[in-house]
Amino acid sequence: MNDPYEILQIHRSAEPEVIRAAYRALARKYHPDFGGDPKRMAAITEAWSILESAEQRAAHDTHAVTSHTRRATDRKTPPPSAVAGRRDRTQGPAMGTGSVIDFGRYTGWTVDRLAAHDPDYLEWLARTPIGRRLAVEIDVAMAARAAQASALRPSVHVSQRRRSILRPWASAGFSGR
Repeated sequence: MNDPYEILQIHRSAEPEVIRAAYRALARKYHPDFGGDPKRMAAITEAWSILESAEQRAAHDTHAVTSHTRRATDRKTPPPSAVAGRRDRTQGPAMGTGSVIDFGRYTGWTVDRLAAHDPDYLEWLARTPIGRRLAVEIDVAMAARAAQASALRPSVHVSQRRRSILRPWASAGFSGR
């Protein structure tokens, strides 16, 4: 059998809610009653039967890890020159400190770097079920971003700002009358 994570198109560390949602979406798409492929639906159902309970999922993951390490030792390792050209998705300008997002378009990005790059996405993520585990870290990163932005603003007194906006000629020495 193929990897159930690949069949359901999810990450290995996906939450149970994500697994359930992926199964339901794929079942709607590939169910034979709605014109889908019966073989594909059978594979989806088999993957769901493995990943739906925590015990079966843990047993599958343990078996997959041991068989993967056994297969990895059977293979020859590539020369370092072949690996040197590859770039890990978690490396590069998006790296920082904190939790690494392991799903979506920002896979491999840290929360603090994402706060600087796309704060709207983080605000949305904090409201979603999958992002709730990162909500505290997102709040801290957004507060740090706000503090940094306020430190960069020029310190102009409110009355001076209002005066220059309402009466731009006042700063030039005109009386306005």
